Amino acid sequence: MKPLMMLTLLATSVEANAMSAGEYVAKAGDCTACHTSPQGQTLAGGMRFATPLGNIYATNITPDKTHGIGNYSFEDFDKAMRQGIAKDGHHLYPAMPYTSYAKMTPEDMRALYDYLMTEVKPQSVENQKSDIPWPLSMRWPLGIWNSLFLQEGVYQPQSEKGDEWNRGAYLVQGAGHCGACHTPRGWAMQEQGMDQAELRFLNGAELDGWYAPSLRGLNVSKDDLVALLKSGRSRHAALSGPMGDVVTHSSQYLTDSDLNGIATYLLSLEALPNDAKVKAPTAASMQSGAQIYARYCSTCHNAKGEGVDYTIPRLAGNLTVNADNPQTLIRVVLDGAQTPVTQQHMSYGMPGYGWALDDRQAADLMSYLRSSWGNKAEPVTAEQVGKVRKELSK
Repeated sequence: MKPLMMLTLLATSVEANAMSAGEYVAKAGDCTACHTSPQGQTLAGGMRFATPLGNIYATNITPDKTHGIGNYSFEDFDKAMRQGIAKDGHHLYPAMPYTSYAKMTPEDMRALYDYLMTEVKPQSVENQKSDIPWPLSMRWPLGIWNSLFLQEGVYQPQSEKGDEWNRGAYLVQGAGHCGACHTPRGWAMQEQGMDQAELRFLNGAELDGWYAPSLRGLNVSKDDLVALLKSGRSRHAALSGPMGDVVTHSSQYLTDSDLNGIATYLLSLEALPNDAKVKAPTAASMQSGAQIYARYCSTCHNAKGEGVDYTIPRLAGNLTVNADNPQTLIRVVLDGAQTPVTQQHMSYGMPGYGWALDDRQAADLMSYLRSSWGNKAEPVTAEQVGKVRKELSK
């Protein structure tokens, strides 16, 4: 098999997109989404992340010498990226996906370092301390966490797989750190699998009020999956929420070759066996849900949930509608959704109906969606809706 093509060798794509090799790696790693707060300076940190222990905040990774990484040598930077250890020796919280970045090649890591040091504007923005109370805020236990869960070593291509599959695996497992959102967490908040050898890898997870669905056993064509990653929409589907941000800041900038690699890899992952019998909604719930759907939803999504090609997502067979965990669907129904902004497309949105539907009505609507047109998922309860509504009101 030919050697795995590296990000730093994509000269034609870099030239076409008017970006350096290092900026391309930064796009692939989605650095901007996490290290730029909504009203802050680019890569100057401040983005809040909720954890079971308290809030933590992304750090300043501009080359500012006081608050950023301007005094980091490449060796310092590489250690932080691969081992989660800062220049002064303190351990980083694993919300920073260094367990994935550990798989990146030295060439890509060097290109990323050079980009951050020479192309990014320094920002004198002080880092914000976490809200985690002492003694839970002590960092030394993270060294033990690393010894248990950090798998060091650059990604090694699998000889029995093709170049495109290996390229996709490298991007998904490494810079793209898809498992950080889509892989369920264990007792110590570790990802329960770092590659396809573990069946729980990319099998869906709840994170910060959203549910990132399983990427295993996807019922979508390769072309449609590439279109979703490139523009946030395909013929029958659309992305929103945190994944919409990934498209806006990251995947839309990847080359078609890389997107095809990601799609090839993801479509090779088999779904976990699930023999559980799905509970059917009550007849009263289905009747109520059908009436609500006809009133609020059918004008756009059509009578049988078929949607409108490239504009209104299809609800029949929809990944969000059929997800094991209805968290994201509930958010969309209550609060609405916006597709990502890309270089090729403006955003379009769906209004939320939390103002019009009480918890029981919203639950009936979603139970109807999850049991119609071939969809087979558990009914939604009023209690589930109420919990999400409460979170949205904070």
